Amino acid sequence: MNNIDNADNNIQQTAQENAQGTIKNFDPNTQQNPEGAAGLTADAYRGAKNIQETVERGENNERKVIETLKDRMPEVTPTPPAFHQQATAHELKARLMWGEPGLTIVDVRDREAFNQAHIMGAITMPMERLLESAQIGLMPTRDIYVYGNNDEETSSAASTLRQAGFRRVAELKGGIDAWTEIRGAMEGPATDESPSAGAYNLVSRLQEFAEERAKEKQMERFAKH
Repeated sequence: MNNIDNADNNIQQTAQENAQGTIKNFDPNTQQNPEGAAGLTADAYRGAKNIQETVERGENNERKVIETLKDRMPEVTPTPPAFHQQATAHELKARLMWGEPGLTIVDVRDREAFNQAHIMGAITMPMERLLESAQIGLMPTRDIYVYGNNDEETSSAASTLRQAGFRRVAELKGGIDAWTEIRGAMEGPATDESPSAGAYNLVSRLQEFAEERAKEKQMERFAKH
């Protein structure tokens, strides 16, 4: 395919160069090509001009087609969603499915609730000891996703961390309930949901990731309006 494309490009380039050379050397006043042995007629000049314009139109159309195809093509290599201080469960799930190591999930509910069920990979930092635990166990520049019993507790925990100097703190809206609704991976005896196909198969994981990104983008569009 590359050889065909290269040959086509060479033909277009040669035709354009010939046309441009003809036009450049043609003198409309004398209707001649000073460098040509037999001269050049006005008809030949117009023909060369038409060739140049046709090549230029073809190049413009080709660029438009390529741009259109790129817009319509799915992402061959998906990219993780951006970081937001008000994060949805879909956003967090998409980042985890991408396999990003650069984030920490903090559960600020009491330890008993955490032991019963929590987001897979989350660490427990109960609200009453959050600041002390965070200063010992968290990096100030790391992406932190925090959730509590409700959005109010989550917001309070996030504010505590931000005031302590943690720069990238995201509030997981809806908490563990929102996470459960989208069948996010869970740990603990209170949850008996089996992992999705993406836990064992790369193709399924990429498909699930694409679905999560589509949902996230749709929610972002709604939020803008």
